[in-house]
Amino acid sequence: MNMLISINKCYINTIRNNITRISPFILVSKNVQPNICIFRGTHEQKKIRSTLNYMVALGVMTVGLSYAAVPLYRIFCQAYSYGGTTGQTEADESVSKMKAVKHRPLKIRFNADVASSMQWNFKPQQVDITVVPGETALAFYTARNPTDKPVIGISTYNVIPFEAGQYFNKIQCFCFEEQMLNPHEQVDMPVFFYIDPEFSDDPKMEYVDEIVLSYTFFEAKEGLKLPVPAYAR
Repeated sequence: MNMLISINKCYINTIRNNITRISPFILVSKNVQPNICIFRGTHEQKKIRSTLNYMVALGVMTVGLSYAAVPLYRIFCQAYSYGGTTGQTEADESVSKMKAVKHRPLKIRFNADVASSMQWNFKPQQVDITVVPGETALAFYTARNPTDKPVIGISTYNVIPFEAGQYFNKIQCFCFEEQMLNPHEQVDMPVFFYIDPEFSDDPKMEYVDEIVLSYTFFEAKEGLKLPVPAYAR
């Protein structure tokens, strides 16, 4: 009996030793860890690549929107007379048939500004003129490039008070169009406009006797974004 027990112990010890010798190769997952690291590395590379693609697409979209900013802003403002922006119309038969409201004279004042980076000299040729609703009028601005290089400018405009913008219609003007002036060149820029006769019927315009037409010139550069009034942001 003791001999059988000894044999069994030896057999068990033999199996245990064999497992111990084999276990480093079977139980230790040394060959598995590199696969895990490779998998994680590949996953991180995919995430970085996706992020880079997203950033590139966002940059392309931003550049596209900056190029479209001027025409989109012009279309929106002219359609809704937004932010004191005046309306744009054509000299058709309806304009020639307008009836002037003689008892409602209005003083139109003219203002000219340039952005800080714009090197042009820009000013109105007249301080103000008096018009009546339903009557066309013509005014002029003067722009001069005093530098020794060509400069391309583009202008925005609005009126004050802002509510009067819907009645201020321009038949011809120089706004939202790029203007290039050669070195030391000077040009006269006309503004042909009228005040809609309905102005005199609007109760909100009852105490408005003066309207300011203001233009601001910017140097036309790649990525230029025309400013939006602070109250509209």
